[in-house]
Amino acid sequence: MDVLSRPLIDRTLPLLAEGYAWLPNRMRDAAGSVVRTRIMGRPALALRGPDAVRFFFDERNVHRHRAIPEPILGTLFGHGAVHTLDGAAHRARKELFLPLLDPAAVSGLTDHVVAAWDEAVPEWSRRESVVLFDEAATVLTRGVHRWAGIPLDDGDAAATARDMTAMVDGFATAGPRHLRARRARGRQEERLARLVRDVRTGQVTAPAGSVLERVCGHRDLDGEPLDEKTAAVELLNVVRPTTALAWFVAFAAHALHRWPENRAPLTDGDVAFATAFAHEVRRFYPFVPFLGGLAARDLFWRGAWVPAGGLVVLDVYGQNHDEALWGDPYAFRPRRFLERHVARDELIPQGGGDPAAGHRCPGEGLTVGLLEALATQLARMEYTVPEQNLAISLHRVPTLPHSGVVLAGVGRAAA
Repeated sequence: MDVLSRPLIDRTLPLLAEGYAWLPNRMRDAAGSVVRTRIMGRPALALRGPDAVRFFFDERNVHRHRAIPEPILGTLFGHGAVHTLDGAAHRARKELFLPLLDPAAVSGLTDHVVAAWDEAVPEWSRRESVVLFDEAATVLTRGVHRWAGIPLDDGDAAATARDMTAMVDGFATAGPRHLRARRARGRQEERLARLVRDVRTGQVTAPAGSVLERVCGHRDLDGEPLDEKTAAVELLNVVRPTTALAWFVAFAAHALHRWPENRAPLTDGDVAFATAFAHEVRRFYPFVPFLGGLAARDLFWRGAWVPAGGLVVLDVYGQNHDEALWGDPYAFRPRRFLERHVARDELIPQGGGDPAAGHRCPGEGLTVGLLEALATQLARMEYTVPEQNLAISLHRVPTLPHSGVVLAGVGRAAA
């Protein structure tokens, strides 16, 4: 039988069971950077490597429109989100988010989040212990709402943060986590759609130049403003990913506990090291397992084939741990980013390609800037790490240190 016509066994259940390890295991078994398989009943072609990143993010090859399953739209991204568009429609909608690439935007959001962190630390110090993941999510939610011009009472920040993290926590699973995610999205879409309506009717004034003003006034490719629900979805696509940095903050604390030698350069204000540390946290720790799209035509990649309409899957976790790229991928070593230039499509925790034209996350600069700042805040803060379960399961997506990283005896940041 010809290798191209060989029947494929559906691997959806092993994928769900193995989590982050599933695709890297298949790549290892295939002894290469491409795997043919079947997922959710569709033939699938799984790729890895910088050349594969460029192939995957070329819209002549792979479309994202209709590629995202409804359970993910209904929890993580939202129906009608920018992630579901391709071509000119995608570029027109993405104009809404491109200002997030501006260094001034990164600095502004960072200032708001650090201010929210500094407000929170004295309250943490009055408690015997805090769960860093939960507290970081609340800080990030407060900061991003202030920066985006979205009203939020301080007393509502923790509950709103729980909704934001629930959307992320429940997108890749079934059962109670998924149901919590759907309910959380429903509450937050309703809240923000009501806000958009109030801005457009003049009952609320959006701060000039704010994200809220931009979303309320944005016109799509057809020249029409976003309907209230879609506007709410896109507001959430600014707020939710920012709150999701709580995962990376917990990972950063985990890294500082496991490898305390990284604390001194952060404490000393070494800017280059802070950037390298942020990149290494994003590379080393598991967050996105892979990205998927639909083949725009019959595709061939290094001798493997998938028909038009089949799945094309980019192995994000596997590439970020590829020995051919990183040498010692399972060592946490931030200085690797100071030793050589890492090309755009080598490090892909938030996708690849050109963020201005393709599907790479336009908020990646915000992620790095915030993580630099909060890792430095952590390094300078006085606390102890009591005995707890800090294991990180690769079977759970998204994963997290089991305890959420409990800190005890929290004090103010050192001068």
